[in-house]
Amino acid sequence: MTPVSTAPVRNRPYLRELAEGIHAYIQPPGGWCVSNSGIIAGEDGAIVVDSLATEQRTLALKEAVDALTPSSRRTVVNTHHHGDHVFGNHLFGPDTTVVAHELTRVEMAETGLALTKLWPDVDWGDVRVTLPDVTFEERLTLRVGGRRVELIHVGPAHTTSDVVVWIEEEGVLFAGDVLFSGSAPFVLMGSVAGSLSAVETLTRLEPRTIVCGHGEVTGPQVLEETGAYLSWIEWMAAEGTARGLSPLEMAEAADTERFDHLLEQERIVGNLHRAYAERLPGVLGRPLDVEAVFGEMVQYNDGRLPTCLA
Repeated sequence: MTPVSTAPVRNRPYLRELAEGIHAYIQPPGGWCVSNSGIIAGEDGAIVVDSLATEQRTLALKEAVDALTPSSRRTVVNTHHHGDHVFGNHLFGPDTTVVAHELTRVEMAETGLALTKLWPDVDWGDVRVTLPDVTFEERLTLRVGGRRVELIHVGPAHTTSDVVVWIEEEGVLFAGDVLFSGSAPFVLMGSVAGSLSAVETLTRLEPRTIVCGHGEVTGPQVLEETGAYLSWIEWMAAEGTARGLSPLEMAEAADTERFDHLLEQERIVGNLHRAYAERLPGVLGRPLDVEAVFGEMVQYNDGRLPTCLA
């Protein structure tokens, strides 16, 4: 089992207390498949924001949750359907309630264990698709330890069904993959325009502390950076269309200096495919050929498959 620290340690999960009973569970370095979680604990149980990609990683998270509350009551909130946020749901036990957006349940069932096929060499362990017990469409309020915890649907953004977890009194936002800390946004399965709308919605909440789906705990500056990046993607899509360039060609021609500090640079290709699609009539978040686009991301990355660090 991966050891859990209460202070940052290179490439080891650690707990960071954000307020009494509210913890971020951070997994450095936050790259592909290495996601964060959140724990809101009280005497009457805990709300866990996302399970993790592998059996080993989720069991370490579960151990951290168990140490924070005397109660066995658990509610797991899935912020979206991707495997690195849901594969460990079952490891919290059969009495756990899993909550997600209505579309997340549909997408989990459709996607299954596809992530394990993309990176078959990862030691996934016992991972499963455990569908949500409770679903909702717009907002849902949970309570633990006398604390109000609000779930808000802000998709389509990273996917069609993104949910954030908002604790207003402490100004703490668990943003899932709507926001990335230190990495490029990724909206191939969601929407550029929808993500920009989500950034506006989250900015109006005025969060003081933000836990992104990947990367270190941050503040509201990540909202500004995400908005700037996605606006740049929209501008490049307009430019590329006018010049008759494909998304891959536009990505290869782009001046990326402004955002060179972000990890996962190959995501520019997927993001441009989504932005090009949104220049045509149609529903935001409509399906694209993810497998083909991922192949172009590999091509952009000099033929290298992005490394899954799970």
